[in-house]
Amino acid sequence: MLLNWDRLPDDMQITLAQEAFSRASGRIAIQAEVLADEIECGNIADHGGPDALRLLAAVLRSVDQELLVAAGHA
Repeated sequence: MLLNWDRLPDDMQITLAQEAFSRASGRIAIQAEVLADEIECGNIADHGGPDALRLLAAVLRSVDQELLVAAGHA
């Protein structure tokens, strides 16, 4: 049985949205690090990418941690 998003309570919508963001940002962070490793290994041309990708991964993880803290105080 599929639930209608609009019928879910606001707190459940927020929780589900935060979980979706958390999973997505975690996967993007992992892929950014894998891409950075590929650049460092010489499999992809380096134009300053590894540092930028690791910064992106750190920002995603940081935002994800901030959301987890905020979820308890929403």
